[in-house]
Amino acid sequence: MATRVYIPDCINFELLEFAYLRIRTLKHFLPMKTLFVFLTAGQVCLSSLLTIAFAQPSNEAEIRRLENLERESVMKGDSTALFDKIWSPSMVVNTPANVVGTVEGTKAIFRSGGLRYLSFERNIEKIAFHENLTIVMGGEVIKPQGSQPNAGKTVTRRFTHVWQLKNNSWSIIARQATIIKVE
Repeated sequence: MATRVYIPDCINFELLEFAYLRIRTLKHFLPMKTLFVFLTAGQVCLSSLLTIAFAQPSNEAEIRRLENLERESVMKGDSTALFDKIWSPSMVVNTPANVVGTVEGTKAIFRSGGLRYLSFERNIEKIAFHENLTIVMGGEVIKPQGSQPNAGKTVTRRFTHVWQLKNNSWSIIARQATIIKVE
């Protein structure tokens, strides 16, 4: 299996080549001590860029795994995974019913069977990283069952999750979902 190397768009190879040629020219005019400081600073900057560039794909894979775990936990009715691991105790929710709520309200609905689905698909369209926060956006297609609104129908909605990395663990601190179509 071939190894894939992720090179971020922010690395400009023409700029790197220009810097290399400039350094070769400067070494004839600058004292070695100044040249060493200049090269060390450049190396630190490049090292930081590469660390960020290579860390993001592994974080993205982890967020995708957790998104799928959250979806599967809702489908299975697995409150342990949701309450203790995925949903933050301080999570806020803008529900598809256009009501702003808390994790406690979502837990109560979940316990009463209000989040039961015959099917639940999630399509992630964008994952953006900002320090210890990650924003996930996309679409969901669900088929509610039981006494839920739109039971037996196919419901398409847009969603946004905000994940926070705290104590080396990711959890959802905010969720928004908007119904865009019911068939």
